[in-house]
Amino acid sequence: MDLKLSAEQKATAAEKAAVDKVIGPSETGWDGGERQARDAHVAFGGHAARSRRHLLIGVLHAIQEAAGWISPGALDYACERLTVPPAEAYGVASFYALFRTAPSPGAVVHVCDDIACQVNGAEDLCERMKRRFGDAGTEAAFDGSGVTWQRSPCLGQCDRGSAALIQRAGGQPARVQIAPADPEKIWSYLTDPQSQGTPAEPTIRSEEEGADGPGPAPRLLTRVGAVDPESLGSYRAAGGYQMLRRAAGLGRHGTLREVKEAKLLGRGGAAFPTHIKWDAVASNPVRPHYVVCNADESEPGTFKDRVLMERDPYALVEALTIMGYACGAEQGYIYIRGEYPLAESRLAHAIETARAQGFLGGDVMGEGFAFDIEIRRGAGAYIAGEETALINSLEGRRAEPRNKPPFPAQNGLFGKPTAVNNVETLLSLLEILRIGGPAYEATGTENSSGSRLWCLSGCVSSPGLYEYEFGATLREVIDGAGGVRDGRSLQAVLLGGAAGAFVGPDSLDLPLTFEDARAAGATLGSGVVLVLDDTVDLASLLRRITQFFRDESCGQCVPCRVGTVRQEELFARVASGTPFSAERDLFADIASVTRDASICGLGQTAVSAVDSAVKLGLIPGASS
Repeated sequence: MDLKLSAEQKATAAEKAAVDKVIGPSETGWDGGERQARDAHVAFGGHAARSRRHLLIGVLHAIQEAAGWISPGALDYACERLTVPPAEAYGVASFYALFRTAPSPGAVVHVCDDIACQVNGAEDLCERMKRRFGDAGTEAAFDGSGVTWQRSPCLGQCDRGSAALIQRAGGQPARVQIAPADPEKIWSYLTDPQSQGTPAEPTIRSEEEGADGPGPAPRLLTRVGAVDPESLGSYRAAGGYQMLRRAAGLGRHGTLREVKEAKLLGRGGAAFPTHIKWDAVASNPVRPHYVVCNADESEPGTFKDRVLMERDPYALVEALTIMGYACGAEQGYIYIRGEYPLAESRLAHAIETARAQGFLGGDVMGEGFAFDIEIRRGAGAYIAGEETALINSLEGRRAEPRNKPPFPAQNGLFGKPTAVNNVETLLSLLEILRIGGPAYEATGTENSSGSRLWCLSGCVSSPGLYEYEFGATLREVIDGAGGVRDGRSLQAVLLGGAAGAFVGPDSLDLPLTFEDARAAGATLGSGVVLVLDDTVDLASLLRRITQFFRDESCGQCVPCRVGTVRQEELFARVASGTPFSAERDLFADIASVTRDASICGLGQTAVSAVDSAVKLGLIPGASS
């Protein structure tokens, strides 16, 4: 068998140029051996970091943006340049939802039909898309290269109603989000990319703006809307980089002490004590150390990190620099989901500007320590939010979770000690250093210190991002967003997103703290508060949740790979008329095995929301 590519299958000049732009030109042109220095891209790290496998996902993005898909020839050329086996590279390209390995139209429109958009007219939007562009997955004529559309999981625009993401080959910009979306807006953008203008400002509100009079000043949202996100000067005028200076004055141990005294728990869902991660990395004698910001918020209903990155990017750059300093790291990464083009561009500008002004580089602010940041773009994989799966993705691999132990603090990115935290957790660090760890610990409640961001969406009068100290009740948070839309009756609230839990109207006085949520059998998760009124078809919503987990399971372990499929099949039968009572025992078995035997949080929580709905009697026939 001839395994060589034909001349027609070889990479085109445009595809080669896209690869070379990411990797850098070969010293000799490609001649079967790569003599370019292996450590040209990563200044700090061992052999694994000096190899360039970690550039693979960025290379695949570049190829697709140039040609519209990842052709065999382009993949082959990329593999030669990166010295990656073609089978492994294809395994990576076929793993991520935003990559296409078959010929594709020049423009692809992803239309969100996930839970937050579903209760706000996603099905109607999909019907209108069908009338305007044809069936999902079919190609419509457009500009000689065609356009197609497809249904998509959450795009992180839950506060803006229905949402769409457009990927366009050879166009600038190559990606754009439209929210709220409709077929004519999408067509307008395709014909005139400049027609979209500046995205609408997000709805943000802090406790001090509450109806009952002034409350505590905002902490995480204090600069959002008050500073120019593209101006370092504006950020510094609002106190920017004072906390990095303070951290340097405290020293590494002093900074770690402040985080410990603040009792800061991670805001990504697991609520793990932040100082334990940082201490473990900082005290590890193995070098180098890495720090990673997990900005791949893909939990349906979540958009808080997107707002922070779009509206306060310099704060994240400063906070990650402080994290790197405290952990003894010289290199940091921001892993951002591929569906956030505006956040990525603003962060890239902030990093470039900070580096030029001496806030990143070999001698940060003249304080005698080195630290730099790179952005790495995800490609559509919910599982990449799990920290070890994210590390695999950063290394240019499939985003499959690793078995633990060892934990990332011992064996993380490139096999080195690594600390991973999400955006909201990192921005809390600036407030801790501003007021001091003990003062921060005194806010909120005894076991849930500080404030929290809540993503209000669904059937609520004013969807948006709201900040409250821990201890505010669910009723206060919903009423702060105007209550249930149109004065309708509340049916249920989904806390924590698709991996969270439903609570009923009798839980409105639940204090929103980690400890109270656990006691109630719920979870705060990533801060989702999805309000569902009496018009919402919960059976349809639950089916969408089961479809989400079936699609997003990485397939690495049998309990999750099979369990999520069987769960979705069960709810398909229920949607077709089978009483749930006939499926109850099977569901209990699926839930038990998936929850107890899966190797990561995706499988362990894939049944959580549905199980809570069963216990609340929200599923027709569940109580019979």
